Amino acid sequence: MGAEIMELYPEPGTERTLEGTYLSHDIRGRGTPEAPFVYANFVSSIDGRIAAAEADTDEPYVLEGLANSHDWRLFQELQAQADCQVTHGGYLRALAEGKFGDILQVGISEEARDIGAWRHERGLTEQPDVAIVSRRLDFPLPPSLEAHKQQVHIITGEDAPQDRVRHWRERGLDVHFAGTGRSVEGGAMTGVLGRRGYTRLYLLAGPEMMETVLRDRALSRLYVTLTHQIIGGEAFHTLASGPLLGDAGRLRLNTLYYDPQKPKGTGQWFSSFELGH
Repeated sequence: MGAEIMELYPEPGTERTLEGTYLSHDIRGRGTPEAPFVYANFVSSIDGRIAAAEADTDEPYVLEGLANSHDWRLFQELQAQADCQVTHGGYLRALAEGKFGDILQVGISEEARDIGAWRHERGLTEQPDVAIVSRRLDFPLPPSLEAHKQQVHIITGEDAPQDRVRHWRERGLDVHFAGTGRSVEGGAMTGVLGRRGYTRLYLLAGPEMMETVLRDRALSRLYVTLTHQIIGGEAFHTLASGPLLGDAGRLRLNTLYYDPQKPKGTGQWFSSFELGH
């Protein structure tokens, strides 16, 4: 029997099984190439920690107290609905160093076979494709991408190092420009991927990408798992960085569920928000 959670909004008091909760949101028809449906998912503590940071490089790494199997299940249910997932060079460097696990495929573990079957039954490709956002273009490609036949796009700014642009193009990969400097701009990135036919973009990138898609009004929906704990710490990442967002950061509650079991019995909320403008 699956884990039981309680819906708090929009149907208060409704009990349901965790498995299938986000698959039931079925977003397949929500986006178009002209206006892709862009969605992101974060797990956070009450004090806003989504990851710890390396003191010398500011590269993120997983906060063990945040990770839990229930959030991971719902993460994969969202991943299964994407036709392209957007990650970044920092994650690929950390993956190569063994700091993160490989999360770029969905439905391949025994406990997630039903998620893979959900995707297959709806005529979707075996795996979503991957877009890699990077300023420096100095990341390794994990072998899993080729093994699972996932098309890879590299997205950078117009001032990216030209030797690295040539490096990737010589390897047969598409390099797209989506920003006037070195940084990738959220709206431009969305347009680049939309013109290549993608309609549902799942952001696996961190707070910088979150900030730019919000500022450019390019985010469609935000999912947040809020674990009921205060973590503290001096070096950490939170949901967004950069200047104040103002109206660009206003959200409307879409769904809210309560999980009393994880992590370690403290409980957590699974929430989703639509942009409030």
